[in-house]
Amino acid sequence: MKLTSRSEYALLALLYLARQEADVLVSVDTIAKAQAIPPKFLEQILLTLKRARYLKSSKGQHGGYALGKSADKISLAEVVRLFDGALAPTESVSVYFFEHTPIEKEKSLIRVFKEIRDYVSKKLENTTLADLV
Repeated sequence: MKLTSRSEYALLALLYLARQEADVLVSVDTIAKAQAIPPKFLEQILLTLKRARYLKSSKGQHGGYALGKSADKISLAEVVRLFDGALAPTESVSVYFFEHTPIEKEKSLIRVFKEIRDYVSKKLENTTLADLV
C-alpha cells in the first residue's frame, strides 16, 4: 500500500475539519491554506468525500464544508480505500479488491503479504479521526 496525494490530502482536510466545532462550515480556501493543499485539487477531493457522505456542504457566501459523520465514525481505512483502493500490498491478498497475480505461485510469499495486509488493515480500521484529533 502506498498513499497517493489524493488520500493524503483527504486525510489532512478531514483532520482539519474534525478539529473545528461541530457543524461549523469551513471554506475550501481556508482548508487549502491551513493544510497547504492546492485549492482546485482540494475541491475535487472534497466533492468525492461529500459524495461518500463523509462531508456535508452548503453553498453561498457563508458556505463551506463540515464533517458529515462524527470523527469517531470515520476510520483511516475507509478514506484510504475510497481514494487508493486496496490496503493490501498485492491484489492477490486483498480482501476487497482481490485479483490474481503472479505471486500466488509462492505460498510463503502470500503468507507474508497477508500478515502485512492484516497488520495495516487492523491499524487503519481501528484508527479514527477522533483518535488523531
